[in-house]
Amino acid sequence: MGIVQSQSIKNTIITFLGFGIGAINALFFYTHFLGKMHYGIVATVLSGANIMMPIMAFGAQNTLIRFFSSYKNQKERDEFLTFMLFLPLALIIPLGLSFYIFYEPISRSWIQENPTLRPFFWLIPVIGLFMAYFEVFYAWAKVHMQSVIGNFISEVLVRITVMLLLIAVHYNEISKSTFIYCVAIAYFAQLIGMKIYALSVKMPVLRLVIPKNSKEIIHYSFFIIVSGGVAVMLIDFDKVMIPKYLDVSQNALYAVAIFISTVIAVPSRAMTQIIAPITAKLMVEQKHDELNELYKKSAINLQIIGGFIMLLIFVNIKEMYLLIPKDYSGGIAVVFMIGLSKFYDVLLGNNNSIIVNTQHYRTVLLFGIGTVFLMIVLNMILIPILGIEGSALATLITVLIYNTVKLIFVIQKMDLFPFTSKTIYSLGIIGFCFVLFYYWDFTFHPILNILAKSALVSLLYVVLIFKTKLSEEINGVISKSLTLIVKK
Repeated sequence: MGIVQSQSIKNTIITFLGFGIGAINALFFYTHFLGKMHYGIVATVLSGANIMMPIMAFGAQNTLIRFFSSYKNQKERDEFLTFMLFLPLALIIPLGLSFYIFYEPISRSWIQENPTLRPFFWLIPVIGLFMAYFEVFYAWAKVHMQSVIGNFISEVLVRITVMLLLIAVHYNEISKSTFIYCVAIAYFAQLIGMKIYALSVKMPVLRLVIPKNSKEIIHYSFFIIVSGGVAVMLIDFDKVMIPKYLDVSQNALYAVAIFISTVIAVPSRAMTQIIAPITAKLMVEQKHDELNELYKKSAINLQIIGGFIMLLIFVNIKEMYLLIPKDYSGGIAVVFMIGLSKFYDVLLGNNNSIIVNTQHYRTVLLFGIGTVFLMIVLNMILIPILGIEGSALATLITVLIYNTVKLIFVIQKMDLFPFTSKTIYSLGIIGFCFVLFYYWDFTFHPILNILAKSALVSLLYVVLIFKTKLSEEINGVISKSLTLIVKK
């Protein structure tokens, strides 16, 4: 786990830094500088782009990781990369033409309740295109075990750019509408930055040759389109459906709650950047025991870290909502439901990386499609009844079902199991700390309340995790930290 631990720690630090900047944007700058309507529009556009990204990428970002290790010489790898660079155009060109030709009826039917969305609706496929090719070049860096810079570009630089744009809005340097267009430019700059770095890591020679296993590559890429689309839709489709039934400003409330709960998945996102290519390599080499060990370690480490973050959020959520404008209140239930869905993702470790690299992936694909239909139906039923809480409930139900099926699939087909007795102890510690601190409120200012409660929760949680020895890696980090403190 040397390279995994090293780059995972760097990626976690970078991702947390990005989320810190994002938190300032989402909870303060967006809410105070942009207003609910334009905030809701931004949330809708970016969610739509995230949904289109897997389609426009043609699954190339995962296909690169899946097949790269199977090529034994640089010439074959260059041919493979060239094929991957041009493959997305097979869908981008017809999709772009269709969107251009049918723009009016598509936009009119989807946003009839929110005409303020119409001028910005065309940005959805454009930003989706930028995101797609960013992921392709990022995958090229990751297969060469270089994931940190790409993570910095996507998690930090883009958010700093958005922060500067929001400040410009506050000082009337740009209008709120112009800000939305500038966000699209920021994602284009992200793509260019990633391309330059990826090619500096390893400059390939473009070879316009179709790989011998092109049929297998295309079949796998189609799977990634659908499976990636399923994963993204479980995350973002709710924010696209909300404006269809509610005022777009409700998406601003939902976006705030989603951002808070998404922090739980930060460690998983960071570790996955480097674990994904290692998982693919172990599966190609058929090293079952090492893969099973990696599965268990990733699961318990992510459970401990993700559970800690979830705990801090849940016990402080009431105070957090006292720090943002009152008209954004009402999202606490959303935070709990989405937070639990994110934690279940974290519990499964590198489960997704295993599935996308197995020959049985088509089985999960079929159920994933059914799960998306279930999610759409639940959103159609629950949003008109419960509002944004209904959308969160729909997401929680579908994530629970979908992740459970994927877990069972990996256990039965691959004979891999992520849980041990340590899993139960970890869940018990999280539950104990939550019950102990959720109803314990100081009479301080909300910020002081959050700091005091977080300090107490952190101290108790770290001591319990350390004493129970649930993770060698985490105990090692704690021991090194204590050693440094003592030396100082």
